[in-house]
Amino acid sequence: MLIFEKEISESVQREYYRVERVGDMTISFDDAVAVVEPLLTEGQRITGITVSSDPMRTWKVNLSKPKHAAIYVDQYSGKVLGSPERLPFFRTMFRMHRWLMDSKPQDGGVFWGKIIVGISTLTMVIILLSGVVIWIPKSVQMWKNRSKISVRRGWRRFFYDLHVAGGIYAAVLILAMALTGLTWSFGWYRNAFYRVLGADSAKPANTQQHRGQSGEDYAAVDIAYEDIVARYDRYRDATVTPNSVSVKKAGMGNPRAQDKYLIDTATGSVNSVQLYNTAPRQQKIGGWIYAIHVGNFGGYVTRVLWFMAAMLGASLPLTGYYLWFKRRLKPKR
Repeated sequence: MLIFEKEISESVQREYYRVERVGDMTISFDDAVAVVEPLLTEGQRITGITVSSDPMRTWKVNLSKPKHAAIYVDQYSGKVLGSPERLPFFRTMFRMHRWLMDSKPQDGGVFWGKIIVGISTLTMVIILLSGVVIWIPKSVQMWKNRSKISVRRGWRRFFYDLHVAGGIYAAVLILAMALTGLTWSFGWYRNAFYRVLGADSAKPANTQQHRGQSGEDYAAVDIAYEDIVARYDRYRDATVTPNSVSVKKAGMGNPRAQDKYLIDTATGSVNSVQLYNTAPRQQKIGGWIYAIHVGNFGGYVTRVLWFMAAMLGASLPLTGYYLWFKRRLKPKR
């Protein structure tokens, strides 16, 4: 249900994400900050501005809190468009997916929803692996029977084929979803997962990150921005702060891959560059885990495949119970 949330949400709330027309000139980054600052609540601060490579997309002024909060601005008129809220349907789906509709206890008690989801996912991994072992055919004819779904031999045969053949087709992708998803459920698993992939721990490497304060001057980055993005034939978007420009790469692969340019705030020149290709493995793993979990590393093709595999995965318990009950209720000869 969450795979195409971005596209659906932006279609429903189009007024926040798209401008009516492309203007001749955009406002400066300082102007964008100036129109948003009066709207900040106590404790909030602007952490950067995300500019898409698509001139029709609005500027996203990122806020320090709550998590993922942002205010969108029409970069041609300087009009504040507002801050869209997550659609209730997807908010519910996310809470169901991550925590079984539970909430983190304020007193530091047991987060039961998160634990139940984690244990269920571990159990699913075991069931999937055992199912693959059971599926392995002993003859060519058995392989043919177990690799196709028949729709003309009755409901029982259809559900059997959907469970056996559909399950084996989706098993690899569902395992990928489950094994990466477990990194959000258990700290011990996350650390072990990172070590298997060659990183010392799941904690990202210490890199200087600009936190952002109200009233900061974006003049230097205004000078450097055009020159930096001109270095790319294609890019997804760029996030600017008063002393840096981070350019997210377009195309296949890790959707969080980005190059970071540090700016001299006095002259607007580039001081240093932190290229994604030369970044330590530990810094890349988190983005890849997320990309594999949601299937967005290959564009729409992999996302559609992940959607279909997830739907097949959701059918496996239902078809499994159906076949079990039919077998239990079948009269003995």
